Amino acid sequence: MEITSYEIIGSKEKAVAIIEIPKNLIRKENEIANEIMKRHKHVVSVLKKTSERKSEYRVRNYKLIKGQKNTEVIHKENGCNLKVDPRKVYFSQREGTERLRIAGYTKKNETIMVMFSGIGSFSVNIAKHQKNIKKIISVELNPSAVDYMIENIKLNRSQDKIIPVLGDVKKVCKEWYNKCNRVVMPLPHESWKYIQIALKCLKSTGIIHIYFFDSEKKVERNVKRRIEKLKQKTKKKIIYKIRRVLPYAPGINKYCVDMKLSN
Repeated sequence: MEITSYEIIGSKEKAVAIIEIPKNLIRKENEIANEIMKRHKHVVSVLKKTSERKSEYRVRNYKLIKGQKNTEVIHKENGCNLKVDPRKVYFSQREGTERLRIAGYTKKNETIMVMFSGIGSFSVNIAKHQKNIKKIISVELNPSAVDYMIENIKLNRSQDKIIPVLGDVKKVCKEWYNKCNRVVMPLPHESWKYIQIALKCLKSTGIIHIYFFDSEKKVERNVKRRIEKLKQKTKKKIIYKIRRVLPYAPGINKYCVDMKLSN
C-alpha cells in the first residue's frame, strides 16, 4: 500500500506517528495506520492532522486513528531527551539537524536568548553540546510547552544553564536587553516582526538566527532588503548568510538567516 507522508516522534520504547492523508485515501486511513504500526513496532499511536497550526500556541488538531490515547513520548535526538505530546505543543522532529547546527555555533560563556522556545528543544540541544555556556533564556507563551520545557531541563540536567520563562517576548524580554551574545528566533511565520526586540537583547555586538518562510525565487532579494533596513536603523555592520532548512510548500521553503552584527 502506498503510504502518504508521516513523521515519527519518540524513541524505540514508545513513539507516535503523525500522518497527512489526502482526500482520496481517507477511507483507507485505518489500513494506513495498521501498516505504519506494522512497519514500526515502537509506534503505539497514529495521529492524523486535521487542521493547520493555529492560535498563538502553534498547535494543530489531530484525530487518533489507532493506538493508545496517551500520546506523550520522550523523543531522542542528538543525545538529548525531549518529553512531548504533539497534541498539546508544537514540535517537529525534522528540525533536529538544525538544532544541532545552532548548538555547534555557540561558544563558551555566551548568554543566549531563545524566543518562542516551545518545549526547550533548541535550548536543551545547546546546553548539551556547549558545556561551558553561561545562560540560555528560553521564552515561550504556551503554558503546556513551558511545563514540558521544565521537565526537559531536568531530564537533561540543565537546571544551572537554562532559564524557562512563561510569557510574551514583547513583554518579558526587557529584563535581558543588552545582555545577550546570541538570539535564536524559531517562529517562521512571524519572526521578522520581533527583530527589533532581538536587536535590543543583543549586546553592542552579537549574532541572530532568524527563521522564516519565503519563495525560492524571491528569498535573496527579500533578505537583502531587510538587512539593508536593519543596517540603516542600527548603524552596524551586518554579515549574513541564508540557509535553506526545510521545504514547506511548492516553491516555498523554511530558511534561516545567520547574521552577525558588529560596530
